[in-house]
Amino acid sequence: MKIDRRFTRRGVSPYEGLAFVKRSSEIRNPDGSTVFKLENIDIPETWTQLAVDILAQKYFRKAGIPQHDQNGQPLVGSDGKPVLGGERDARQVFERMAGCWTHWGKSHAYFKTAEDAESFHDEMCYMLAHQMAAPNSPQWFNTGLHYAYGLSGPAQGHYYVDPQTREVVKATNAFEHPQPHACFIQSIEDDLVNENGIMDLWVREARLFKYGSGTGTNFSKLRGDGEGLSGGGRSSGLMSFLKIGDRAAGAIKSGGTTRRAAKMVCLDLDHPDIEEFIDWKVVEEQKVAAMVTGSKICAQRLNAVLKACHTVDGAGALGLDLDHKTNPVLREALTSARRDMVPEAYIQRMFSYAQQGFTHFVFHEYDTNWDGKAYQTVSGQNSNNSVRIPNEFLPHSKPTAIGTSNAERTARYARPSRPEICGTGLRGLHGFVPIPGRSTIPPSTNGIPVQRTVVSMRRTHAPNTCFWTILPVIWPHSISPSSIVRMGSSNWSIFAMPFGCGRSRWKSVY
Repeated sequence: MKIDRRFTRRGVSPYEGLAFVKRSSEIRNPDGSTVFKLENIDIPETWTQLAVDILAQKYFRKAGIPQHDQNGQPLVGSDGKPVLGGERDARQVFERMAGCWTHWGKSHAYFKTAEDAESFHDEMCYMLAHQMAAPNSPQWFNTGLHYAYGLSGPAQGHYYVDPQTREVVKATNAFEHPQPHACFIQSIEDDLVNENGIMDLWVREARLFKYGSGTGTNFSKLRGDGEGLSGGGRSSGLMSFLKIGDRAAGAIKSGGTTRRAAKMVCLDLDHPDIEEFIDWKVVEEQKVAAMVTGSKICAQRLNAVLKACHTVDGAGALGLDLDHKTNPVLREALTSARRDMVPEAYIQRMFSYAQQGFTHFVFHEYDTNWDGKAYQTVSGQNSNNSVRIPNEFLPHSKPTAIGTSNAERTARYARPSRPEICGTGLRGLHGFVPIPGRSTIPPSTNGIPVQRTVVSMRRTHAPNTCFWTILPVIWPHSISPSSIVRMGSSNWSIFAMPFGCGRSRWKSVY
């Protein structure tokens, strides 16, 4: 490659004219306690505090780096060995990345001349320091640690292509051939413990999270809840395993720092557990709301009961009255607690505490802080979930505009082809045209024939965004196709899916 200089001059530092200043970065808990603090680090003067925090908290290497004094001389301990610590200067990060890229380019003859390699190095350092360009996160985490500092460590299961033999070989060092890629798509088989199976995926995901990369998998191969196993039992279902993976991702700090793991989960639209999958995060959010509200109510009501058990007579003497018939304050406190559904076991426990002399009961209260204990308790907090819609569905998913006549809507959705009947369900039905015969289950409800299907609705909550959900419903045959299609607009689209068809895939019959 021929590299022309655009921002730098040969023989002049790429940081010429750019002031570096001392800055600090810290993370504090809501209670004010310090989680992370790094002071007196050298950063380009033009960088915002947000950029400083990201570099210091996430991308600076925290250990194994030779330290230097104010004059740039290496620090040596009393044992004669170099003093090690973390990176403290943005130029250390720029140089280890740009230097490593340049080294690789020179080693494999990417550059036409040595001057081109030097130009490449200087131009990259300039652009990084001036925030004109930036690599992905794993590059900041991993690239150049072996090149710049000689770091080494046990192999972590990575593979690389040997440039000499052009064969895929297993790495023998965790840092010499780093993991600089942002995202990986990984497969999974419907197998519990074998290679490429369910538990093996958690190991592979952990390896990627450890070095700062993200991972995504389509889990549609896993059988649904209650489906048969080869040993004669029944599967615990897709969701039980997704919760394991979610917990594992939550326990690993991406890149070994404060960054959360990036985990993507995808599921095909026709998977048997699609409804539970879509509702997963919604239900978990409701659990958080219940914990936050319930904990505060319990704390308030239980302490009111405990306080009411202690009385003061006219002479100012303290007493104990656990009889709600003679203690009106206790009676009111008990009524309020039971009205608010405080568990009876806890109410009775207050009587025991009162007898032991306690005047206050510590009931842990939760809040909606996304990093708090309430969210740590529930699942589904560490992955981005999406639903895959098959291509064959899309031609039939266009919503009908409001304003078209009933006749036009009826003609549009009344297909001459009979949808395929599958047991008690329908496959390929679009537009809710009543189908006679086996699709009528039961024959009638209060004299009205019904047709049982599974309906999916697409609703856009904001411009250019949509969310898919699956709802089981029973549609009376007396509702005409046109009246149902009337629900269609730019915000809604309705179509039918198989019901009671086991693991069959959705397909169009038109």
